[in-house]
Amino acid sequence: MDVILTARVDQLGDAGDIVSVTRGYARNFLIPRGQAMAANDTHRRIMDEEARLSGLRSKKLKLVAEAHASTFADVSCTISVQANEEEQLYGSVAEREIASALQELGHEVDHRMVRLEDPIKQLGVYTVPIRLHEDVEVSVKVWVVKAEA
Repeated sequence: MDVILTARVDQLGDAGDIVSVTRGYARNFLIPRGQAMAANDTHRRIMDEEARLSGLRSKKLKLVAEAHASTFADVSCTISVQANEEEQLYGSVAEREIASALQELGHEVDHRMVRLEDPIKQLGVYTVPIRLHEDVEVSVKVWVVKAEA
């Protein structure tokens, strides 16, 4: 039986893919969970229209993200933390702290947009990428300084 996947299914495919599965798997598992629909002409047209609208939405969001990215020119933020004499932090600076510092500067940033490979554990200046859209990424300077006692 051919079905159109409405969501990503591991080891089967991505949303919008037309795959062939057994009738029981489709009827008893995929369709009741909303992960697939029968691959008839009506459903194919619906999926084509949804793909077109999704593409338009994605283009609009990318334009908004590019406009937002222009506000990040030469942006840097300072985060004060407790540290010892060897410049090792007591704890670390993670995505949430960076997003919070950027929000205090007036930039609308969610912590999931901040792309740190590892949490920051030493004092210094770091260049941190911020992903505003899947195709739009900007870099900001983060100054991690020792808090005054």
